[in-house]
Amino acid sequence: MATILIVIFVVGYLFIALEHNLHIDKAASALITGTLCWAVLVLGWHEAPAHLVEAYQAFDHGDGGHGTLKVFFEHRLLHHMEEIASILFFLLGAMTIVELVDAHNGFAVITDKITTRKKGRLLWIIGILTFFFSAALDNLTTSIVMISLLRKLIADKPTRWLYAGAVIICANAGGAWSPIGDVTTTMLWIGGQLTTPVIVANLILPSIVCMVVPLTIMSIRMKGEVERPKLLDPDEASDPTSKGERNLIFAMGVSGLLFVPIFKTVTHLPPFMGMMMSLGVLWLTTEVLHRSKNEQERKTLSVVGVLRKIDTASVMFFLGILLAVAALQEAGHLILTADWLRESLGDVYLINVAIGLLSAIVDNVPLVAASMGMYPIADPGATEWLGYFVQDGLFWQFLAYCAGTGGSALIIGSAAGVAVMGLEKIDFVWYLKRMSLLAIAGYLAGAGVYWLMFGLGA
Repeated sequence: MATILIVIFVVGYLFIALEHNLHIDKAASALITGTLCWAVLVLGWHEAPAHLVEAYQAFDHGDGGHGTLKVFFEHRLLHHMEEIASILFFLLGAMTIVELVDAHNGFAVITDKITTRKKGRLLWIIGILTFFFSAALDNLTTSIVMISLLRKLIADKPTRWLYAGAVIICANAGGAWSPIGDVTTTMLWIGGQLTTPVIVANLILPSIVCMVVPLTIMSIRMKGEVERPKLLDPDEASDPTSKGERNLIFAMGVSGLLFVPIFKTVTHLPPFMGMMMSLGVLWLTTEVLHRSKNEQERKTLSVVGVLRKIDTASVMFFLGILLAVAALQEAGHLILTADWLRESLGDVYLINVAIGLLSAIVDNVPLVAASMGMYPIADPGATEWLGYFVQDGLFWQFLAYCAGTGGSALIIGSAAGVAVMGLEKIDFVWYLKRMSLLAIAGYLAGAGVYWLMFGLGA
């Protein structure tokens, strides 16, 4: 069973990594991988590891000796689905809010104010804007928004690709220090490994360095001015929203996303509850705001219409891959991997740096999910090695940084990179030659800053 599980997982990952070559959506591969892993786990019960047999015996005893294998595995699966569902509902709510703001052309509030043509100055404006947008929204959505902006600002494709590469690096750096900026940081936040004040306070400086180093190198090389594309005059009459409506929805959308961590801190309810509340308020507002418009306009500006634009394939991908990781956790593979990393590297900082670089090849979502399964949250009184794994421990903090920013090393290493690659048709080899070393330099510089902050005196 153990070997078959690993083979299925590796083959599934190959299909995911080669998505563009095979022309098979990675969501399909992830769903098949996740469900097959659980099927093998159940059908291969006779070869189950000792810890799983002990768990079943405890479950059977707790059920008065009447707990069947079917009930046991349903119980284990639903236990994992509780956490998976929280992540998926959170993502659905966030994606819907952002799409609603975009449907109202709300992001024009920011983009219309960029007038400079100087390459160096524009690079810093784009980079800083991406960095903070990513923290407030998320790195995937921010990348999509910024590519749309770049197409309005830069006509030359090779030049635009350089800025697009910078967007990937800055979006991942910006998402790492915010509980809602990157799905991996969100997973650690939802899972209880990290709390909002610690994420922001301890990771913002390494993340800034991760952004500044590549931008500094790039800006030194960039000279002259960008060529703006020739755009047709916008037809104001065709826009169903007024300036006031655009500003209102933009402000409410961003405020709603920023409200989520506050809601969790005050109520201690799961973050997706705060996201659903923000979505509900924005939904109600748009319904009232556009009630006098014709049916077609209301349809395009309502949540019902926006839901059709949501990237549900990404949600299905997360579902499949998290199911697969949960199966590996149940089979004990993650425990073995944790022991191997501990014995081979022997240092939590080196372990996290390795995980971050590995996330450039393997999606960072399952890597973080695997780490959460490999290293359970330790008791508050834990000392020495286990002291790194308590809530808000240094291991979890550094994992959020490394997993969030390490994927920038390759264009397929992050959701932001994959999105930009698809939108701009950037070649994998081009990014490898032009951007990978810059991304790695920023990643290692930020990691070094974190080590100077916390690891030097450890």
